Amino acid sequence: MPIKFPFSRRRAAPADAWTKCPSCDHQVFNRQLDRNLRICPSCGHHFRMSIGERIDLLLDDGSFEERDAGLESVDPLGFTDQKPYVHRLEASQVKTGLREAAVWGLGRIDGRRVAIGIFDFRFMGGSMGSVVGEKIARCFEAALEERIPALVISASGGARMQEGTLSLLQLAKTTAPLPHLDEAGIPFISILTDPTTGGVLASFASLGDVVLAEPRALIGFAGARVASGTVGEELPEGFQTSEFLLEHGFVDLVVPRTELRATVSRLLQLLPAAPVASDGGEERAWGPIGVLSGFAQRLGGAVSETIGIDASTTPTDGNGTAPASRPRRPAGERIADSGPSERPADSGPSEPGA
Repeated sequence: MPIKFPFSRRRAAPADAWTKCPSCDHQVFNRQLDRNLRICPSCGHHFRMSIGERIDLLLDDGSFEERDAGLESVDPLGFTDQKPYVHRLEASQVKTGLREAAVWGLGRIDGRRVAIGIFDFRFMGGSMGSVVGEKIARCFEAALEERIPALVISASGGARMQEGTLSLLQLAKTTAPLPHLDEAGIPFISILTDPTTGGVLASFASLGDVVLAEPRALIGFAGARVASGTVGEELPEGFQTSEFLLEHGFVDLVVPRTELRATVSRLLQLLPAAPVASDGGEERAWGPIGVLSGFAQRLGGAVSETIGIDASTTPTDGNGTAPASRPRRPAGERIADSGPSERPADSGPSEPGA
């Protein structure tokens, strides 16, 4: 009969003390994972982060001011699948401590003010319903009103099916402010994390002036099997990863989490919000060509000659500030001749020796 001791020096570890990496199957101690920005020390897999962790990662300490924290979803359709929609909302609120799948507010990155929206995939898969769409739209509107850059970190499965057509309307609501930001010269930086799919990707998330992505993030409109069946052919392996999308021009840069804050800070320095012109109009300070011009001004004339862009500070046509337009001629008015024409339009063939 085995001897039973009243105590043992070896204690069983709590079940939630370790996390198994889905990429390399390595067991990672949770405290080590938190210290490493939730990146697997063995293979570099980027685990998903909560809203609070994203705020601590990107923003200056104590600078975040949440807006519209009291907005909560309702059940306008009385939707029920395996359980009522209101019960799913309550369960997600208890699980995450959040009211919704996204928050937005104002903060600072290295002292520069930004309007920021952040998704949390733990809340019903980060799905975008009426409240989430309203928050993202208000984030863009605040950026326009305050004339500060907009930044959105997406982690979503798409539109929230429990709200039906109302959730699909959020695609239009969230993209509507973006042309106004573009006209005002206010940058929008979109950061795609694992996963960013469905209606979120099909709307504002893919329309940033700069689109960043974390390594190996799942990015796509529909699942791989659905996409392959829709086009009727076998798609390449990994076609929905951030690295594949970078190679094909959908993503501007894949940034490891350890370098994300520094990268965003540099972008904010290179893409400042356009100042308001003295005549009351908005002076656009940047654009695809304007950014290259800015590089040329910072790095000197040698770079200017290499890329073929004038590094002078005089506004030019294109994406910079356009010069004053020429007065429009009245209809029917002909251009005055600047000199004798070489050959009148109504003259016949010239004779030999003429």
